[in-house]
Amino acid sequence: MKTPRWTRLIDFLQREMALPTAAIDFGLKHCDEQVNLLPVVLWQYGLVSLEQLDRIFDWLETSQC
Repeated sequence: MKTPRWTRLIDFLQREMALPTAAIDFGLKHCDEQVNLLPVVLWQYGLVSLEQLDRIFDWLETSQC
């Protein structure tokens, strides 16, 4: 079961970053259920740019939950 933080992060990735669901699903399969690893996995596989990665980390740092 995903925590509210997971749900909010996925929503952010879909709505604000316009990442395809397939990219998010791929990242989720490779991040070992650790919310902070998902952005790195997405970047590692070329699914987000370095600038997008920075924006995601900024969101993680400032988001509530």
